[in-house]
Amino acid sequence: MSNGQLLHLLTARAESKNPLRVGLIGAGKFGTMFLAQARRVAGLHVLGVADLSLNRAREALTRAEWPPEQFAATHFDHALKSGTTHLTDDGDALIRSDGLDVLVEATGNPLAGIHHALQAIEHGRHLVMVNVEADVLAGPLLAQRAASAGLVYTLAYGDQPALICELVEWAQINGFDIVCAGKGTKYRPAYHTSTPDTVWEHYGFDAETAAKGGLNPRMFNSFLDGTKSAIEMAAVSNATGLNPQPEGLKFPPCGIDQLPDICRPHSDGGQLSHKGTVEVVSSLQPDGTPIDRDLRWGVYVTIEAPGDYIRRCFSEYGLPTDSTGRYTAIYRPYHLVGMELTTSVLRAGLRGEASGAPVVFNADVVATAKRDLSLGEVLDGEGGYRVYGKLMPANQARISNTLPIGLAHNLKLKHKIAAGQPIHLSDVEFDEDNAILRLRREMVQRFATTKNSRL
Repeated sequence: MSNGQLLHLLTARAESKNPLRVGLIGAGKFGTMFLAQARRVAGLHVLGVADLSLNRAREALTRAEWPPEQFAATHFDHALKSGTTHLTDDGDALIRSDGLDVLVEATGNPLAGIHHALQAIEHGRHLVMVNVEADVLAGPLLAQRAASAGLVYTLAYGDQPALICELVEWAQINGFDIVCAGKGTKYRPAYHTSTPDTVWEHYGFDAETAAKGGLNPRMFNSFLDGTKSAIEMAAVSNATGLNPQPEGLKFPPCGIDQLPDICRPHSDGGQLSHKGTVEVVSSLQPDGTPIDRDLRWGVYVTIEAPGDYIRRCFSEYGLPTDSTGRYTAIYRPYHLVGMELTTSVLRAGLRGEASGAPVVFNADVVATAKRDLSLGEVLDGEGGYRVYGKLMPANQARISNTLPIGLAHNLKLKHKIAAGQPIHLSDVEFDEDNAILRLRREMVQRFATTKNSRL
């Protein structure tokens, strides 16, 4: 079904005064961008917004230029009847509210995300998982449970993983083998040690400017220190069946024009350990020099001509290729983040389709020490002061018994850890009765024996 047909379905809902009703949990930057566009879409009703801080939710809606009367509903029944939006600090109450069709989970907290996902499945809500941290921690199992309940679990269109999945699917349905899929970012090796105290200097603006934009220093530090890239590429691997390289991400400096040369295997002169993998390319040289025509905000897929005829076609139609003419890259230079999220909401709610969803457990993200850590220190999770996330093949992580970054919150170390070393489950004190830990172990056990496959 085309997007034109999707618009037709949406228009029909608007004309019948039966809008698709969506709830948002998490009024951060991503959620605010979604809200800014969602109120302009006829046939879509934001039934409620949940955030631990009601003031933050109000500020988000105000920043997104909503008129105050639009979010003045005193309860969910009022919002349902009036077409307005109710604000709450109780995400579970939003999930339970009558009339809700689709839930958007955008908290960024993996433990909260898994809880909300389970509640959404229990109450029959389609789920758009903006929270890739939760997806990488337990997404394959959550997606399986949602499917068993006749529901859609989907990655968030506009975020890079879903856009990469779209490129991968495009290539595969047209008969191409995937050589590599990924995105661009701003990266230097020194960024792995960045903390929330140093993050803004790397982005070139001060804390006051960041605060006015509603920017979260921990979230942006996760982008900078490599954790978010690892998480997003794990999500892509688990949704497409692509396999991470044994050493994880290398972040090679690479511009758009060099993609076919860099993102091809070692055996053909590139920097990949194997075909059918993921990689993030840097917009900077290691010394900080900018790359010409970088892909910092974009996504890409490299493909290989299956024979001489298609290789000639690449040349005839002006595709940039490597020196052999066999490899080329298709890319999208930008992503619009939450401004495109409505696409996933409508696909899930109107067509029962996902914009990418985990189907295998090929990749994990391992908590890695940013500096020498002492016995008794308490880990502070993604984007913090003590650990960053590193991409690792899931089987390798399972055999090594490493600690996933999504669980590295408020855990006390039982051993010293040297800078740059992975943290293992045996290195931390765990509550063995923790429900999220049990769910994670169930997911690992169930999918560890699943044969890797591509869509």
